[in-house]
Amino acid sequence: MVFNSYTFIVFFAIVLVLHNLPFSWKTKKINLLLASYIFYAAWNPPFILLLWLSTLVDYFVGKALYTQNNIHKRRVLLVISLIGNLGMLCFFKYGGFLMENFVDLVNAIGFNYHPPKPNIILPAGISFYTFTTLCYTIDMYKKESKPIPTLLDFSLFVTFFPHLVAGPIVRPPQLAAQFETPRTATRKQLLDGMFLVSLGLFMKVVLADGMLAASADAVFNTTKALTSLDAWMGVLAFTGQIFFDFAGYSICAMGAALSLGFTLPQNFQTPYAAIGFSDFWRRWHITLSAWLRDYLYIPLGGNRKGKFRTYINLMITMLLGGLWHGASWTFVAWGGLHGLYLWIEKFFEDRKKNKLIAQPLVRNPQTPATKTFPGIFYALLTFFLINITWVFFRATTFAGAGKILGAMAGMAQGAMPLLTSLAIAKIVVVITGMLILHWVLRNTKVIDAAYKLPWWITGTVWSAMLILLILSQESSSAFIYFQF
Repeated sequence: MVFNSYTFIVFFAIVLVLHNLPFSWKTKKINLLLASYIFYAAWNPPFILLLWLSTLVDYFVGKALYTQNNIHKRRVLLVISLIGNLGMLCFFKYGGFLMENFVDLVNAIGFNYHPPKPNIILPAGISFYTFTTLCYTIDMYKKESKPIPTLLDFSLFVTFFPHLVAGPIVRPPQLAAQFETPRTATRKQLLDGMFLVSLGLFMKVVLADGMLAASADAVFNTTKALTSLDAWMGVLAFTGQIFFDFAGYSICAMGAALSLGFTLPQNFQTPYAAIGFSDFWRRWHITLSAWLRDYLYIPLGGNRKGKFRTYINLMITMLLGGLWHGASWTFVAWGGLHGLYLWIEKFFEDRKKNKLIAQPLVRNPQTPATKTFPGIFYALLTFFLINITWVFFRATTFAGAGKILGAMAGMAQGAMPLLTSLAIAKIVVVITGMLILHWVLRNTKVIDAAYKLPWWITGTVWSAMLILLILSQESSSAFIYFQF
């Protein structure tokens, strides 16, 4: 079931009604849990068994980890959780990828080995709920938070339908604690939640699918030579599409949860207004960035073991972050390119720090201000380089990525125009508007910005979004991040 479907509208209306009826809190939680299973089963019912298995194993292992004092037994319990979760993730998401690369390697050294291709179906959202349950057992191992008291609360924490399939990736203190006491939305929460759901759907249906997706698909799927203009427009279209698609899902998730009285962590904060790549990863897919930092980068040693190890840890984190997104070497290259950008950024930051140490009389060094020309220049440079990375994210092969990059550099010969003037105009208007809004709202939440405006302006914008949603052609395409 996808948010951008009539089925979800009916489903959500029923969930809202049941949640606001005078049932006991335990009954309401059971209703939410059953609703979450129905939401997930709409894709492929048998995969609920994997969800149940992951839930049961991690609930009981997590409880044992917290109470067990024998370090050897605690390590065994942690290994059980890691094998269970990462084993399922590796089989379903990377089984075909690993087999394909193994066959290529074996044949490259002289063996004639051609086994049948495995027919493995990827369960929706397995990367997201695997990371959710993993952070619970790791936290229990470190005793950084208390166990979730009941299996019902833990099951709801894992499967709560707004975040289940594509995040945000939540941690126990962020959500599980909210299940301990009765919750229904206040009038303000319900209004804010409905506004966020409308905004998220508008971003997905009208902007991502209606204005940008067709142009991005045309450019990345064509077998013909591309003009430089078409290549750039196609990449910019995907740059906007993936933001509006994924941020739209996250905003819908936050809005749906808020309408029921729950709060989910923010997952995006105007990422295309980032000044530098560290800043970008503090703004893009915030919950994944924080997960990789806390459960991968820091355990690897972070920046505590010297400069060389810091650079290695950064690259390992970004390479695995790229692989998390998909079982393809192009995703690894995407992560590696971001790692390279972070390397370069850190190199210049370290040089700047060394100069300041050598000149102790220099006080309060100023970083590029966000509202000045240097800040705008660095933000546009960051945005330009991010567009390069999206080529590897969207292209299915390195040959396809090379073709796009070559065309962007003006190296294509004999290319004919592909996109229409109307398509190009849509891309220019949407991307320009997106960048302006990102800059204006750089450090402001959408809801806060809405409340700063006069009520009639907010009402007019909301009404316009709803009208455009109604007038748009029905969009039932899955969100891009469902495949991860």
